[in-house]
Amino acid sequence: MVRTLAGKTIVMSGGSRGIGLAIALRAAQDGANVVLLAKTATPHPKLEGTVFTAAEEIEKAGGQALAVVGDVREDADVTGAVEQAVDRFGGIDIVINNASAIDLSGTEKLDLKRYDLMQDINTRGTFVLSRAAIPHLRAAANPHILTLSPPLNLAPHWVGAHLGYTLAKYGMSLCTIGLAEEFKDDGIAANSLWPRTLIDTAAVRNLLGGADQSRSPQIVADAAHAILVRDSRECTGNHFVDDEVLAEEGITDLSPYRAAGATGDLALDIFLDAF
Repeated sequence: MVRTLAGKTIVMSGGSRGIGLAIALRAAQDGANVVLLAKTATPHPKLEGTVFTAAEEIEKAGGQALAVVGDVREDADVTGAVEQAVDRFGGIDIVINNASAIDLSGTEKLDLKRYDLMQDINTRGTFVLSRAAIPHLRAAANPHILTLSPPLNLAPHWVGAHLGYTLAKYGMSLCTIGLAEEFKDDGIAANSLWPRTLIDTAAVRNLLGGADQSRSPQIVADAAHAILVRDSRECTGNHFVDDEVLAEEGITDLSPYRAAGATGDLALDIFLDAF
């Protein structure tokens, strides 16, 4: 396989910042085309960046970008983003289900509107965006669907913790298994990717109060790139963890990925039990 994403067209949900933007920028370094479907047309008081600033960064990194303001919860927005991607770049090679909502409240304290939001963005959004792109992925040379969701760890201490969020994220991971099986004869790969440790993102800073135990989003971006250049007929149905992917690529020194300013011991991400 040619280990580059040059000329490939990626449709990503979210991506205005954080892990999604890091993945997009890594692909842009190869010369990929990136279509971002995101709501952030204007800056958020607690979150840096918009879909337009992300597009500017992608083009500066060497790729082509198309910013689509829309909501993955709205079917017409998803269909429109897919159509715009095909109109602009001639097809779709990769779908990245990056958009996600998080609320770690326990069952009794979780507002049902927040529960619905997580289900609609996480599980349903993954299903709908993947579904809309499948006819175009079927025509691609090495088509991939990559979903940012965890391994299905059914240990009760994870299923019982923040049940609403767990259901929404595990729904994304179930999409990976189902899509990989359903479309294996079409050569469409479906995989999930999850970080071993906390990642220095706005969500981690806002929820946990800092990033001193985190790695940079670049580790997930490099792992995603390694997956997306693999043969889609041979690499499918996996729930990958970022450091394991890099180890398969011969990268075992992960010290460069420590987040800037991180001073503490690295903290495991949720749904994972050991380094």
